[in-house]
Amino acid sequence: MKKVLTIAGSDCSGGAGIQADIKTITAHKMYAMSAITALTAQNTTGVYGILEATPEFVGQQLDCIFQDIRPDAVKIGMVSNIEIIETIAAKLKEYRAEHIVVDPVMVSTSGSKLLSDNAIHALKTHLFSIAAVITPNIPEAEVLTGFSIKSKEDMLTAAEEMAQVTKGCVLIKGGHLENCADDLLYVDGKTYWFEGPKIDNPNTHGTGCTLSSAIACNLAAGLDMVESIKNAKDYITGAIKANLKLGKGRGPLNHCFNL
Repeated sequence: MKKVLTIAGSDCSGGAGIQADIKTITAHKMYAMSAITALTAQNTTGVYGILEATPEFVGQQLDCIFQDIRPDAVKIGMVSNIEIIETIAAKLKEYRAEHIVVDPVMVSTSGSKLLSDNAIHALKTHLFSIAAVITPNIPEAEVLTGFSIKSKEDMLTAAEEMAQVTKGCVLIKGGHLENCADDLLYVDGKTYWFEGPKIDNPNTHGTGCTLSSAIACNLAAGLDMVESIKNAKDYITGAIKANLKLGKGRGPLNHCFNL
């Protein structure tokens, strides 16, 4: 059985964070492990509190995981401060972790800020440099590049710029485009577009967590990056189309739609 590790925050309402990751990994019939960076008090209407783990405890979790059940892929989600980012990077380098997927979580689906400004530089410096792929959505790509992204041409410009600070691939998710939901993968000067229609479903809580975890699962299975992203996009499209309706705000996906 393939093993996938998620390093992220906990969502007590179950739609995002490690809960979404574990459901996604399980739906891919793989063994899920988690190192929790923060507890959050949140639901479909917003984030109401964050309690960060200490960097030392995050490091201890990673030691316990890698020294016993080595993961075949790693997904990194919510990392809220510089010290935790530096600890994660050091541990993953120490254990020579493979197939690292970094989802630069900055703002929740409900619009709540999850990453401090001073941590963005550390994220780019320490984690982008060891990632096989980074997976920002358009608002996150705008924060990382400093300019507005309104079109597929803008997405390409942003990907080219972000590629300068990562040795791996850049996947910009196009769910915030007006007329389509096409994603762009940029790697070594080559571009791959993954087309997707706009789905009439406002319940998209945890989509970023889910997609990045699905990519990690496919990489753990030994697939190449292009095929991994294609499969992951197919999976998340199905999870959104399942039209699960829970909560009073932007509800979660049906991670188990295919089981």
